[in-house]
Amino acid sequence: MQRLFLSLLICLGFVLPATAQAWWQDDWHYRKQISLDTTPQGAAINQALGRTALLVRLHTGNFTFDGVKEDGADLRFVSADDKTVFNHQIESFDPLMGMALIWVDVPKIEGGQRQDLWMYYGNDKAPATGNGQLTFDPSYTALYHFEGANGTPARDTTAYGNTALNATGASIDGVIGRALQFSGQPLLLPASPSLQHTASGAFTFSAWLRLDQAAGEQVVLARREGSSSLVLGLNQGMPFVEIDGQRAVSTQPLNPGQWQHLAFTAAGNAVTLYVNGRETATLALAMPAFNSQLAIGADLPESTGGLLPFAGAMDELRLSKVARPAGALLADASAQGSESKLLAYGVDEEQSGFGFGSLGFLLKAVPIDAWVIILVLVAMMVQSWVIMFRKNRMVSRVSSANEIFREQFAQIGTRLEMYYDDQILAERLSHSSLWRLYRVAVQEIRTRRAQGADTSSVSAATIEAIRCSMDGVRTRENQQLSAKLSTLSNAIAGGPYIGLLGTVLGIMVVFLGTAMAGDVNINAIAPGMAAALLATAMGLFVAIPALFGYNRLITRNKEVSADMRVFVDEFITRLAEMHGESQSSEAAHRRAQPAHVPA
Repeated sequence: MQRLFLSLLICLGFVLPATAQAWWQDDWHYRKQISLDTTPQGAAINQALGRTALLVRLHTGNFTFDGVKEDGADLRFVSADDKTVFNHQIESFDPLMGMALIWVDVPKIEGGQRQDLWMYYGNDKAPATGNGQLTFDPSYTALYHFEGANGTPARDTTAYGNTALNATGASIDGVIGRALQFSGQPLLLPASPSLQHTASGAFTFSAWLRLDQAAGEQVVLARREGSSSLVLGLNQGMPFVEIDGQRAVSTQPLNPGQWQHLAFTAAGNAVTLYVNGRETATLALAMPAFNSQLAIGADLPESTGGLLPFAGAMDELRLSKVARPAGALLADASAQGSESKLLAYGVDEEQSGFGFGSLGFLLKAVPIDAWVIILVLVAMMVQSWVIMFRKNRMVSRVSSANEIFREQFAQIGTRLEMYYDDQILAERLSHSSLWRLYRVAVQEIRTRRAQGADTSSVSAATIEAIRCSMDGVRTRENQQLSAKLSTLSNAIAGGPYIGLLGTVLGIMVVFLGTAMAGDVNINAIAPGMAAALLATAMGLFVAIPALFGYNRLITRNKEVSADMRVFVDEFITRLAEMHGESQSSEAAHRRAQPAHVPA
């Protein structure tokens, strides 16, 4: 039994530290696990992405906004090894509305793998460190989140500072924060050195578009200089890219009223068009050199091409001086939309006194009603463990003392009363059930002798009476060995049911709260479900050790009971042996007397 308790303690020692993982810095009290999943179960991206700025989209379904600063200045994003701190930029953070958009610079993303990072928060003294110029790699020459107010030119997030030359359209809700709703006038980008393009050079355009009307040929991007021209547009909703009059048309349209990702890349003598991260058209032609302004959402004012302005809205416009790989564009389309398959959000963990990790968060998520069930189970567990410890100690003492008595009794021969008055031996055998059987049997013999009976000749009725006295003591000894074992059987049978009751009540509360909130997603119900299942786990933790301990005690009790039964038979046999010798001696004496002859 001691080995059983030791094994349980060792198991607990392995389990509890496993839930407590390293903590980056003690000043941050909370953290949240974020997983990047490029496996087929996630975004299904096989190509390595390298350095990527990922959008972390927080809302009340995956984040509680408790403990974080109002402006999100205490947010830190750290690698899985809790050593490398990633750069990040906060596009928007509104804990009152329960929404936040943060761009995180992940140095390397592998294809077909799952990797983790941690979001730490909960430090009132932490300064703001968000910086868009560090978050996005330098190959981005212009990047617009459109987070400004109406009448404000779109601001470039990169270090190149290519802020738009004019303010146009209206600011609306987009697929990522705010977006720009075009009103027929182009958004003009400057002819800066960083936006210049050399002949056959590399280039990437990407943006989220919401097409309102699919009529006619509409301009998304236009750049003209001399006889050279570049147009990215829509023809009846079908995206196309046109260079110097040569056009490649996408095989996949943009559906009106839906946010979709549109991009094209240029490298050498190839221009490739992408819709939602998938290649849809290729133009075997090199881009010419440009030093002019870029027009977004409509053609340049001096153009006479007759193309219509873009009828819709745009969000997250990016220009690059490199040709972005197809995997990176697919990652943007997969991770930046409202339903991202690339990112999976874990539970929030709180730094606690007994360690860090999921155990602390799990205990915090347990509701009051589940705590009542768990406390009942804890009381049952403590009671069963105390009973098992005491009963095992008692049986061990009885077994050890019985072994000593058997060694002594083996030398007793026919002198059955020789140990009755030995006080020293009586102290050594105070825990022996065989000693108590022996004493009651000898006491029965001496009682009859004190009442004047001839104990040198014991009748069969007397032997049976002594056996009955010993059987009575043996019954009481068995009762004492079995005492409290019913409590263990109750723990075995009732513990899992009580735990199941707590789980059922907890799941009912979780589903009721989810239904009332109207937010049905795994991140909203997972903490409550895990906390509810803790009651069942606790019930099993009560029952399983009690089952092992109960079976062990029953086995040992049977061994002690068998020893007592064997001793009773042995003692009665020896007593009968003495009785048989007395009868034989008396018969021999009678045969030795001369026969009486009448006179």
